[in-house]
Amino acid sequence: MRLSWIASALVASTAVMAAPAVDEVQIAARATSGVNDYNCKPQAGKDPVIFLHGLGAPSGVNWFTKAPIVAANGYCVFTPQYGSVNQIWFGFASMRSSSKEVAGIVQKVLAATGAKKVNIVGHSMGTTVGSYYIKFDGGKDVVNHFVGFGANYKGSTLYGVNALVRTIPGVTPALRAVCASCDEFLPPSQFLTDLQAGGVSVPGVDYTTIVSNLDQIVIPYTSGLLREEPAVTNIVIQEQCGLIPDIAGHLAQAVDPNVTAWILWALGGKQGKIPGCIPNLIPFKRDDEFILDA
Repeated sequence: MRLSWIASALVASTAVMAAPAVDEVQIAARATSGVNDYNCKPQAGKDPVIFLHGLGAPSGVNWFTKAPIVAANGYCVFTPQYGSVNQIWFGFASMRSSSKEVAGIVQKVLAATGAKKVNIVGHSMGTTVGSYYIKFDGGKDVVNHFVGFGANYKGSTLYGVNALVRTIPGVTPALRAVCASCDEFLPPSQFLTDLQAGGVSVPGVDYTTIVSNLDQIVIPYTSGLLREEPAVTNIVIQEQCGLIPDIAGHLAQAVDPNVTAWILWALGGKQGKIPGCIPNLIPFKRDDEFILDA
């Protein structure tokens, strides 16, 4: 198996491959939409929301639907790009360094908005980096609500790619040189061991994690569940929706209206019952087909 295929498959954990850094300029220009407006002042009880994109995703694409909706609900919303390598690949840097980058982003948002705390919403790698930041890089003191979907805390075997990478001589260091975060996602890795040691969640932060049992990129999908940690709200889309169809896999969660409703419910302090489902038959290409085309 070629190393380039392995990297491409891992990058497919988001809807698009990496794009030029000009996307950051386009993201900044969206301030008038209520997104990335550093003059925004939070409404009472609504801490700023920082969205963390997935591996390989331009932030403006990953959050094309969810960021404006959350902003329209009265939140100051920020969608930073992080983890770039040579300002080309979004998220290929080690997730440890991305976590420290997120720490700086949080401090910038707090200083600009005057808020005491922030909320973090992550998709795919954004859940992994976000939870690592909370646990190891100071986030436990400044994060109120953490919401992850397409979540990945225990890595992905990715159809056995992890076994190939770990057993073929020379592949692990070669992959690490090209995409450090890709290497960290493939179990076993020291990054995943560190994140899971003693539990992923930390006291004082409200956690909500959302997964799909149709996810064909985070394998097994239960990698995104923290059922052994009682302070966490775990949601499996298809279990929550019951007889109401929701076929979102990994990629389509970025535009799934049910996921959006649960994010707003979590950010609002989980008042009342969790929102019910509406049918979601988004005609996205299946995740596994995306991988084979990558």
